[in-house]
Amino acid sequence: MAKKSIFREYFEKIPKPFRNKYILTGIAFCGWMLFFDRHDLFTQLHLQNTLEDMKEKNAHYVEKVEEVNSASENLSENNDAKERFAREEYFMKKDDEEVFVIKIEE
Repeated sequence: MAKKSIFREYFEKIPKPFRNKYILTGIAFCGWMLFFDRHDLFTQLHLQNTLEDMKEKNAHYVEKVEEVNSASENLSENNDAKERFAREEYFMKKDDEEVFVIKIEE
């Protein structure tokens, strides 16, 4: 009866699928790609969240640009709107008027 080496005994205790060199190589590759690669899982999740935040900000700024463009178009076409804007924003007045600024405290 031949004696088995210690290495052989431990090797036989490992489940058979994990003794296959191709499966071991695949597991090592997946581990490397998930945790150690430059484009690992955590980096991809962070980039996805950043992209979603930027899309939301872009939608917000596009909406603001549309509002400003419509206000600008209204001011360029309507003289009454220009006068109202000058009075409200820059406190301008005509010669025969007085301006009172009322601040409401909350």
